[in-house]
Amino acid sequence: MNPKECYNALFAQKLIEEFEKRNMEGFYCETKEDALKKVLEMIPVDSFVSCGSSATLDEIGLRTALKNEGYNFLDPKDAQGAKAMEKAAHQALAADYFLMSSNAISATGELVNIDGIGNRVAALIFGPKNVIVIAGLNKVEPNLDAAILRVRNYAAPLTCLIFKQDYSSFDELSKAAEWGCSQLVITNKSMAKGRIKVIIVGESLGF
Repeated sequence: MNPKECYNALFAQKLIEEFEKRNMEGFYCETKEDALKKVLEMIPVDSFVSCGSSATLDEIGLRTALKNEGYNFLDPKDAQGAKAMEKAAHQALAADYFLMSSNAISATGELVNIDGIGNRVAALIFGPKNVIVIAGLNKVEPNLDAAILRVRNYAAPLTCLIFKQDYSSFDELSKAAEWGCSQLVITNKSMAKGRIKVIIVGESLGF
């Protein structure tokens, strides 16, 4: 290991200890390839799997792998039209495994997430038997306040830009992010021990 890799591994181990205090199970993978392999190892092939919208999942190739390797995978991106998208969002709440990233994570182990209609954070909170969160170390902030600022000032505006790019100013974009990403959820603890599993990746992933 070089010094950076060693630091990342030690920092991730400390973060995993913080997750354990909050009834969440943590894992560290050095690369996105390792993270993809780890996720697939954790999910039995006959499980019902769904996910939330996530640049991180796309970057590690998870959606493609789930489809190519025969998993019972409900991909919300395959839904066509508003009614089909709503139906898929409700069906995902009954998944054996729900996959997502986190918009920010505090060094003390809290997960911080924003959402529009709330389907992704709803699944994190209740419904699926298991939730697997995959996040790069770039999303870890020193404390909860910093994690919330990251979500509001960075992740939310970038999420808005996925749907529309022709904002006239940053102020207009910030206002759209404030209203469009209307749900802010802080996960302090998993009430069911081990239901939430967090895979930390030693690379920059998502936004």
